[in-house]
Amino acid sequence: MTKKKPQTQPYEPTAQESDIVAMHIDKVKNQKPAPSLKFVKNEKGKLSVNVDHKDQAVGWTLYMESLGSADSDFVVGFTNQLINEGSTGSEPKENETNYLLSIVRGIEPRDPLETMLALQMGAIHNATMTFARWLATVTAIPQQDSAERALNKLARTFTTQIEALKRYRSTGEQKVTVQHVTVNEGGQAVIGDVTAGVGNKNSEELPHAKQIAYAPSETLSRQLEAVGETVSSSSG
Repeated sequence: MTKKKPQTQPYEPTAQESDIVAMHIDKVKNQKPAPSLKFVKNEKGKLSVNVDHKDQAVGWTLYMESLGSADSDFVVGFTNQLINEGSTGSEPKENETNYLLSIVRGIEPRDPLETMLALQMGAIHNATMTFARWLATVTAIPQQDSAERALNKLARTFTTQIEALKRYRSTGEQKVTVQHVTVNEGGQAVIGDVTAGVGNKNSEELPHAKQIAYAPSETLSRQLEAVGETVSSSSG
């Protein structure tokens, strides 16, 4: 006669764990939809680049909006550079490319300049991790010195990029001071300052963050399909 396995009780999260899970769910709900890239090979082995979305027109619009641009030429060129930088070896790597894309989107670029800087920051981060791994594995002193120098330069570059992004985003920020006078009972006047930031708007209020009113054209789709072939030939 076989013994019955004891039933395991479902895990009961703590109150703190439940709060964190709830906050995470809210964060996911509030994220703007932005599809990943999907590499597809046809029967001839030709690689095309699509977005992971049921409707390609809608998907490419969301993709472009997540990069802060409505310019198809910029998006095609950027996507080509993204795949080249995000892929190691002779074949484009979908997972590595989408990881680099997630770094770019995590910075929430508002225009093409911020998108380019975000990609550079992602590339510098990847290179920093490469040399950090190398420094941890090499044993020869000259190799250690070389890896350490490269690692320090890359880390300083990344910090400089962060400061550059902060300065660019704060450009044009102004302060408007409005004097208001409150007359209390008895005739005593209290003068105070009301300071409001101008130019430091939410992304939803910025002109470049307005939703694209049209779906990407067939020309854009054909250009993006050609990206995969370009990457494959340049990687070989």
